[in-house]
Amino acid sequence: AAVTGTVVEPTAPWRGKGPRPTVVLGPGTVGQGDQCAGSKLMSFPLAIDPSKPSIAVNYSGLEMNLLLINGVRVAITDYIGMGTPGIHTYVNRLESGHAMLDAARAALKIAGAPANSPVAFSGYSQGGGAAASAAELASTYAPDLNVKATYAGAPPADLSKVIDRIDGTAISGAIGYAINGLEARYPALKTVVDRQTNAAGHTALQRLSTQCIGDTILSYGFQRTNSWTRSGQPLSAIVNADPQVRKIVGDQLIGKLKPNAPVLLEGGINDDVIPYDQVAQLYRDWKAQGATVSMVTNTIPPIFPGLVVNHALPMLTTLLPATNFLLTELIR
Repeated sequence: AAVTGTVVEPTAPWRGKGPRPTVVLGPGTVGQGDQCAGSKLMSFPLAIDPSKPSIAVNYSGLEMNLLLINGVRVAITDYIGMGTPGIHTYVNRLESGHAMLDAARAALKIAGAPANSPVAFSGYSQGGGAAASAAELASTYAPDLNVKATYAGAPPADLSKVIDRIDGTAISGAIGYAINGLEARYPALKTVVDRQTNAAGHTALQRLSTQCIGDTILSYGFQRTNSWTRSGQPLSAIVNADPQVRKIVGDQLIGKLKPNAPVLLEGGINDDVIPYDQVAQLYRDWKAQGATVSMVTNTIPPIFPGLVVNHALPMLTTLLPATNFLLTELIR
């Protein structure tokens, strides 16, 4: 599948040993429509398209600039299906990880960098899941890359736990992104969804497939998915009740493979989008396999639960520690 992305070459010199390193950034949840792709928002991080209408946001700029001023090359992937034909396969474990790893290969090729140049991955929320997936797929999918480190903030490692937490929050529509993306790869899921959703659910999924996160908050913020189903059950209950769907969601579980380089995880005790326990479980799963992994636990108290404040603030407070971790590992 063709995937777009952006490579940014810094003007600042690299003061570490060896060739200039490359960090691939996985954007967090920006939406599912083509207009949401980060590559379209590099000159200005906010875009409003009144003809749709649509509000697109690129919040990878803060991390990108921290890396650039330290002389690190940055590559940002748009993931599969965002800005290219087909649906964006949101939170698909394999495709997210592959997009990150392929972005690293593309960045090295574009820059004419040595094949053994240091590479790292970083992301938060959806991007944290993509970075975590890249970390554990690197040794098998991209053994040619010299991976040095990964930062995965608030990764949705276990979707079966995340669906329940997001339902009814400001970004509950992101559940629709996941369903749309997984339907594109798993026909069995489409059969179940078509059977279980009502007219409102069908309309919601169709609209969400072309929206950015700003549009989704305005259209579906604080709605519960039980209003989308024929039975009145939330989508999490439907997932748990169907063995085929449980298997599909289970395929997205991160933590079954061992990362081949150090990883820093972050999880918030009161994160109102990504449950802390499933991040901690990822940490335990990787440790049990002998991976070099550490974890930052954010203890910000609850602030307007469901408004996503407790999900957004840890991204900002962990920005500097995460960047320092990546730089430390890249210099080694």
